[in-house]
Amino acid sequence: MTPVFRHAARTDIPAVIALLADDMLGRGREIADPAPYLAAFDAMRAEGANHLVVGTIGTDIVACYQITFISGLSLSAARRAQIEGVRVAASHRGQNIGTALIHDAEARARAAGCTLLQFTTNRARSDAHRFYDRLGFTASHIGYKKSL
Repeated sequence: MTPVFRHAARTDIPAVIALLADDMLGRGREIADPAPYLAAFDAMRAEGANHLVVGTIGTDIVACYQITFISGLSLSAARRAQIEGVRVAASHRGQNIGTALIHDAEARARAAGCTLLQFTTNRARSDAHRFYDRLGFTASHIGYKKSL
């Protein structure tokens, strides 16, 4: 069954937290307290170009991602979309929901005038790397992060 993707509501945050934690890396870094997630969601909504999207089947949230639209000067002033927090519920993996999620993100990016869709992925996510390769993404850059 194909999910319906929509902008998340504040009441969806507990389900999104569960998706983020239901992951090989997330179970060690997500927390149970919803307060910081709710504050972050409110801040995202206030920014205007930063959106949390959920995929639903019936009333169940089975997928999520965050998409941020970024205007910039490089690449001939290309507008780009950054996706993060891409998750599909473990119980729904292998059902092409991830493909539908990426297609939804691509459509939203195009509608926002973006010419590039980008993201980072943890080196440990080898299954995700194969998935993104199949969808036509290129591992073109090396990403760096520094905790502050």
